[in-house]
Amino acid sequence: MSRSVIIIGALVATTLVAVMAVLLATLGHHRIGRGLKRRFGPEYERLVTRHEGDTKAADRELGERLKRHGSVRERPLSSASREQYAAQWAGIQKRFVDSPQESVAEADALLARLTSDRGFPADGPFEEQLAALSVHHAQHVDGYRGLHGAARGRGSTEENRRAMTGARDLFDALVAQRPADSGRHRPQRHHAEGSSTR
Repeated sequence: MSRSVIIIGALVATTLVAVMAVLLATLGHHRIGRGLKRRFGPEYERLVTRHEGDTKAADRELGERLKRHGSVRERPLSSASREQYAAQWAGIQKRFVDSPQESVAEADALLARLTSDRGFPADGPFEEQLAALSVHHAQHVDGYRGLHGAARGRGSTEENRRAMTGARDLFDALVAQRPADSGRHRPQRHHAEGSSTR
């Protein structure tokens, strides 16, 4: 064999190895991205939008959340605590008609206590608490985000009603007797327009 044939063969082999490495890295990223999209659902889409369509940036941020908060183990609530939280939420809902803004603020404070009692970080910024919750309750975390925002603003009664309704799914998931699945694979409930805050 001539020396030029060996050099050409080596170049072709090197090129094929490089192409295969790029293909495997791309497939690995897509597989990871699909897994994160499936796990985080609407939270994944929200981050992609926030990162102006950059799925790699969203994947990195969610990967960091998994590293920081994936080991959080939800503490169970006693039956008495579950009943107490349910009664408090029901009371807040009853007061909503007469004082929607105050009810939203009370619901926000109640969810903060409940997340802390379940073992999620309570100290630090609200966004860090949301990040931890999103790892375990991604389908419901946006409702809490909306409630927290409504509690700090002066929204209309309808905006406050939607905030309460959106946060109810997270409340239900956190008060649930069994934390094992954390609701990641449960279908989301759809609320009819104009319905009450349950």
